[in-house]
Amino acid sequence: MMTALIALTMAGTAAAPRPIALHPQNPHYLIWRGKPTLLISSAEHYGAVLNADFNYLRYLDTLKADGMNQTRLFSGTYREVPGSFGIQNNTLAPAEGRYLCPWLRVGEKWDLTRWDEAYFARLKDYCVQAGRRGVVVEVVLFCPFYEEVLWAANPMNARNNVNGIGAVRREEVYTLKHRPLVEVHEAVTRRIVRELNALDNVYYEICNEPYFGGVTLEWQARIAQVIADTEAGLPNRHLIAQNIANGSAKVENPNPLVSILNFHYAAPPEAVAANYGLNRVIAFDETGFKQQGDLPYRTEGWDFILAGGGLYSNLDYSFTVSHPDGTAPVSAPTPGGGGPRLRSQLRLLREFMNRFDFVKMRPANDVIKG
Repeated sequence: MMTALIALTMAGTAAAPRPIALHPQNPHYLIWRGKPTLLISSAEHYGAVLNADFNYLRYLDTLKADGMNQTRLFSGTYREVPGSFGIQNNTLAPAEGRYLCPWLRVGEKWDLTRWDEAYFARLKDYCVQAGRRGVVVEVVLFCPFYEEVLWAANPMNARNNVNGIGAVRREEVYTLKHRPLVEVHEAVTRRIVRELNALDNVYYEICNEPYFGGVTLEWQARIAQVIADTEAGLPNRHLIAQNIANGSAKVENPNPLVSILNFHYAAPPEAVAANYGLNRVIAFDETGFKQQGDLPYRTEGWDFILAGGGLYSNLDYSFTVSHPDGTAPVSAPTPGGGGPRLRSQLRLLREFMNRFDFVKMRPANDVIKG
């Protein structure tokens, strides 16, 4: 009997792998489920959970079938509206009445002190289903408000909540100036982190593109600390990513809690060389504003990964509510592209790199001749 109990305990332990982490032999890469891992993807525009009409099972099935192993996910603390950035059929802009977020809706407003449990059930199931299909989820906790219309639609705007919280300019939302708002940010961070702690296929980005809209470094450091403090009392520790810049920038004083340095539109891949000495994963975390052709996105992916990057993620606008399998035709004014052909091209990049023991590889810029 005792032997059987021990065997069951060991089996239970073996069934709970550690979350994706920096590779111990080379922290420019990741290790997941015991294997060195490069994250390469062409994925939907971050609305898979907050958009109640999006069939995320068909979407995740497509990512698996197409060899993609990463997707970004906005937490629901930010949404867009139809027409934002010229994106047609934008998954991040739900139809009227179809927006899901962490907070409970009360009539026409939200209560920032109460949770929408249906949202959290959907969030967790999405991440669980992704893990079953070999897909890692970057959970993006916050995003600045690029335009007034986006702040006007947000639950944290005082006009939209029953708590009277958030009577501030959109450029001051993600600062430490307004304690009631900071408490809302901290509370939702804790709840999401607790909800997903058991999962091995999740990591957190503090804020998407914080260099727009007044997001301060002090506020970002606070959210990173909240993640770390929350997980200190939980079984698992998950990686934290920080979005550094569009293009490239040299990080002078990296936050020790941050393991992944995210860059957007990082072509050419100068961000890799500028930050390689920091011994963190350097990620090309978003592209997709170079019109509809495949060539820019395919070549950016190859350039960045061969430069020593550890992650490449393209915005794929072929994933829509009506085409969760990523087969929607994409045309202007949508700013980017995507589709099955591009995903097949990026799959080749991932398969090519997996033929090598890439953990032992280092950039060899000295052998490149102009």
